[in-house]
Amino acid sequence: MDDFFKQTLLYDFYGELLTSHQKEIYEQSVLEDLSLGEIAQAAGISRQGVHDLVKRCDRTLQGYEDKLHLVEKFLAVREKVHRIGQVLDRYDPEDNSQLAREIREIAREIIDEL
Repeated sequence: MDDFFKQTLLYDFYGELLTSHQKEIYEQSVLEDLSLGEIAQAAGISRQGVHDLVKRCDRTLQGYEDKLHLVEKFLAVREKVHRIGQVLDRYDPEDNSQLAREIREIAREIIDEL
């Protein structure tokens, strides 16, 4: 998973746990892709301060994931739903018993994941 995708998922799941100041700076840096200088000037802090805050937010968000595993579970469930779609693509109206077994097995995996 690339860094941007990972950062956005972590922020989507845990961003509300950051302070409003942290959210504002993190969004400007990661989501809006503003430079450290642009953010620092708008926030009235140093570029180093912006950099440190973004890194601290990254560590905080990753810490939440290490404890709660919500992103990991989301990605696992998403992959299983994708597998269901692949099984349904092989649908044969003459023999749907195998299809039903495969879907039930994937559904069981999803339930176990949650």
